Amino acid sequence: MRVRGILLTPAVGMLTIKRLRPRMEPYWVLPGGAVEDNDATPEDALLREMREELGGHTHIHSLIHVIDGSDEAELYFLATIKFWDLAQRTGPEFTEPARGAYHVEEVPLTAEGIASIDLKPQQVAQLLAQHQSGVFDLADLRLR
Repeated sequence: MRVRGILLTPAVGMLTIKRLRPRMEPYWVLPGGAVEDNDATPEDALLREMREELGGHTHIHSLIHVIDGSDEAELYFLATIKFWDLAQRTGPEFTEPARGAYHVEEVPLTAEGIASIDLKPQQVAQLLAQHQSGVFDLADLRLR
């Protein structure tokens, strides 16, 4: 099982990771990763991944989407992040050059912002784009 965060920022943006890999066009993913044996819950796994990938602390609001793939399920959580410190990042993806680069980017949470990147998987990009302006109701953290 894998977990990913749709991370809302104070600037009404969304944190993404721009992936740069040799001989491939750049693409973007939402932060997250695999649930490990020592993670008590998928939410615990997401919090751990946010610390590792962003050096940040998040508040998880709710599970909003599941992709049940042939290999494993991928859970998407709506969450907020107030600050992050890339100097605090840890994990093998940052120390193995063969894996390519992982650049954190804040993307405007608008239809135009989402359309301006090649967000993977396409199913999640479409989910976010379905909300005409891509706006989340920050007052109660529910999709409009």
